[in-house]
Amino acid sequence: METHAALLFGVFFLLVALSVPIGVSLGAAALVYLFVNQEAIISLAQRAVIGTNSFLLVAVPFFVLAGNLMNTGGITRRLFRFASALVGRLPGGLGHANVVANVIMAGMSGSAVADAAGLGTVQIPAMKEAGYDEDFSTGLTVAAATIGPIIPPSINMVVYAFLAEVSIGRMFLGGFVPGVFMAVSLMAIVYMYAVRRRYPKGPRMGIREIATASLEAVPALLTPVLLLGGMFIGVFTPTEAAVVASVYALLLGWLWYRSIDLRGFYAACVGSLRITATTMFIMAMASVFAWALAREQIPQAAAGFVFSITENKVLVLLMVNIVLLIAGCVLDAVSALIILMPILLPIQKQLGVDPIHYGVMVVFNITLGNITPPVGMCLYVGSAVAQISLDRVVRATLPFLVPLLIVLAIITYVPQTVLLLPNAVMGVGR
Repeated sequence: METHAALLFGVFFLLVALSVPIGVSLGAAALVYLFVNQEAIISLAQRAVIGTNSFLLVAVPFFVLAGNLMNTGGITRRLFRFASALVGRLPGGLGHANVVANVIMAGMSGSAVADAAGLGTVQIPAMKEAGYDEDFSTGLTVAAATIGPIIPPSINMVVYAFLAEVSIGRMFLGGFVPGVFMAVSLMAIVYMYAVRRRYPKGPRMGIREIATASLEAVPALLTPVLLLGGMFIGVFTPTEAAVVASVYALLLGWLWYRSIDLRGFYAACVGSLRITATTMFIMAMASVFAWALAREQIPQAAAGFVFSITENKVLVLLMVNIVLLIAGCVLDAVSALIILMPILLPIQKQLGVDPIHYGVMVVFNITLGNITPPVGMCLYVGSAVAQISLDRVVRATLPFLVPLLIVLAIITYVPQTVLLLPNAVMGVGR
């Protein structure tokens, strides 16, 4: 058994080290495992289908499409302008507007990469033109994009809810307060840099300009209200909410803002199909890999190993966080969730930690992988948008990682920061 488990992990990490795509590495490792165990090769396809056969996962492509339509329809520009009207007069005003715009966009797309790409093309040039350092502008944009998967709706939370069999609604509500904490902590860093480097305040807007920016943003601002309100009063399910988000984004861009034509709609659909195909292929292969782990009883062995070291809840949660942070450096979010959750869920149950609190903590950890090398996709997006080297983006992002790690510590050891809203809105433990 131990030999087979070692082979499974050995093949996977060897292929990853050779820069083979994650999905292919997972599938190849699982295929070798099946061959060595004299299992039918057709089991790979069967387990892949079983692992992704869920109505809940239909939400993933539609949330991706909603984010792409928001970007294609020019909604990100209007949101940034509205955010500038709100906080632009603070020291480092465009930096604060950057964070606020990401908070608003988070309620629409649920994807850090989509937010970094869509808002980054607007925010980074605007900040550079206003006199902000190029590295600072890029680092902040990349770091602020991590708010996207925490404030609902969130693709990563949908995947976690599917794996852990918990309420998506409670998961979504659990992300609100941590998302606000992230924004406040990043804005505090922006203020410190603005004072030290004498970054300018945003241009003063007249009442007419503020009113115009607000009115233009109102239809977009109604998106999270529509989605979350519809879910919690029972008009539609979370999966159906993803479809509603896509239709609403299309109608906004096509009929209201008149900024999406057939070519733009086609481009958004093609981009969404590519992201969805990649994501679902990774999920399919990761589900086979996770099945192999379960067959080798790796989750039970891992839980037993952790509790043989210590049964102290504080230390065990610290160890889980460290493992997740390391995993985020080498795996994309979906792969990390599917591979690690069979291992981490037994630890959660043995600790007696609320699964919603645990889930938000896990998703927060995995989300930080978007801004940690070598796999951090937001780093690559920032590098492409700003046209600076990846190592510069990494160095520029590091200062913003510190407050995010502090927020992670808070939500890990103060469960009510996560559970306050779910318990208030949906009842305790429902």
